[in-house]
Amino acid sequence: MKPELKQILSVSRRTDIPAFYMPWFMDRVSRGAIEVVNPFNQQVRTVDVSPERFHTMVFWSKNFGPFLEHRYGETLQAMGYHLFFNFTVNSRSRMLEPAVPDLDERIDQLRQLCSRFDAASVQWRFDPICHYDRGDGGIRDNLQDFQIIAAAAGKCGIEICISSFMDHYRKIARRTGRRLTFLTPSMVEKEKIVDDMAATLSPLGIRLALCCENEVLEALPQDCGIGPAACISAKRIMAVHGGSLSLLKDSGQRKTAGCQCTVSVDIGSYSLHPCHHNCLFCYASPACDRRTVS
Repeated sequence: MKPELKQILSVSRRTDIPAFYMPWFMDRVSRGAIEVVNPFNQQVRTVDVSPERFHTMVFWSKNFGPFLEHRYGETLQAMGYHLFFNFTVNSRSRMLEPAVPDLDERIDQLRQLCSRFDAASVQWRFDPICHYDRGDGGIRDNLQDFQIIAAAAGKCGIEICISSFMDHYRKIARRTGRRLTFLTPSMVEKEKIVDDMAATLSPLGIRLALCCENEVLEALPQDCGIGPAACISAKRIMAVHGGSLSLLKDSGQRKTAGCQCTVSVDIGSYSLHPCHHNCLFCYASPACDRRTVS
């Protein structure tokens, strides 16, 4: 009988735990179990998070400052966990992302992650690409600092940049009100944008991968060097940390749209752990939505 494969813990697609909820997370890890609320049916299950069961923790964040300052990563490594990081670093627009740290501070965090935990275990996400109209007739985007971030990421040894175009949800329109209107570029415009991004990244040794963008990928030349993204890739994690992990695709993600993520256990809660970055384009449950509803 084959031994059961260890799993990947996703921390978390639902909120920014490294920025806001690490004390809660570390407390639950020290207890050996985390209660997880299913966002669809609200059922609660208890997940055994011992290092005997979980091979790697994949952290998602826009602000790794508290994580780095309190050396949570080193503590988790000493407990027997491998670590992997998805760090979203977008441009410095305070309107779109009002509560993230200054761009220079985020770039410094990227350097620290790469030096303290190995650049091979860090993926840079520039996500999502946004186009919008503030009501003055001018169309803007959030790509203005892309070259600056790319240059810094290349110096850090980052190998992958994961990106996608913004998806439009009703709650985003409710959130923005009359401040601005998000727009969808044409397919021709999308092709030009990702081609320009790849041209910036390639000399830096960084590959562009698109998350859930099948239509864009199908429109691009096959030899363009841009491929589908796996924000959680068992193959990449095993290449960095060794071991054996399941290569099954995650059925809970948007496979039909092109998600290549392998299976993981996602923790955190939309309702119990609202994100305080309050990004206007957020797909999850930012704290500002609660204020809007109330």
